[in-house]
Amino acid sequence: MITTLMQTDVVWADPEANRRKLDAMLSALPETDLVVLPEMFSTGFMPDPAGRAETDGGTLEWMLSKSKEYGFAMAGSISTEEQGRFYNRFYFVEPDGKVTIYDKRHLFSISGEDRIYTPGNRRVTVEYRGARILLQVCYDLRFPETCRNSLREDGTPDYDLAIFVASWPSRRVSSWNTLLKARAIENQSFVIGVNRVGSDPECDYPGESVLLDPMGRTVVSCGTGCEVSATGEMDLRLLSAFRDSFPALKDIL
Repeated sequence: MITTLMQTDVVWADPEANRRKLDAMLSALPETDLVVLPEMFSTGFMPDPAGRAETDGGTLEWMLSKSKEYGFAMAGSISTEEQGRFYNRFYFVEPDGKVTIYDKRHLFSISGEDRIYTPGNRRVTVEYRGARILLQVCYDLRFPETCRNSLREDGTPDYDLAIFVASWPSRRVSSWNTLLKARAIENQSFVIGVNRVGSDPECDYPGESVLLDPMGRTVVSCGTGCEVSATGEMDLRLLSAFRDSFPALKDIL
């Protein structure tokens, strides 16, 4: 499966401006099956979303339109208000119009996200073009117990790819890089981490978005500080062969 990491700067609290910027970037992409965007890619990370979170579904409709137009899935999180509650909501949108939702489970208490947003209460995977994909958002990366891979009743792993979309600040980028590799190695899965660049009123963001193979090796990366996309292949045959040769998931207690 071909995947594209879209490492963007984000115009603060302006969904229309961010969608216009992404329109231009999407039109220049090579052939791909999946495009992954950062956390809260339409507004920037908002611990105080009142009056700023999306209420009209505009960015979700945009994702549906672009996914259908180009024939690839789109993934990323949006600050969303629904029936008076706020959610950091990860949308996985497919070309046929299917939408899978994951609400961020681990809310970032250091910034007060947990005081405003409603946490998700379920683990979410989606099957897409031969791969099972786990959906995760930023701070979720620090909690290995809730993104732990395991074997299903038929003996196959729960997922093949974990996606982490993020607004991860520059001052903790070493942890970002280390934890992404750890999640790939311990779960014998591909890992995509897409982080934004630029700055907002609180933080600077380095990017360093990456696709890792199940040994924790870099397949493709976006580098530091650049608004850029990078496309690489997630080879499911390599994944299957590696799991057969080193079946560590079978030894989970």
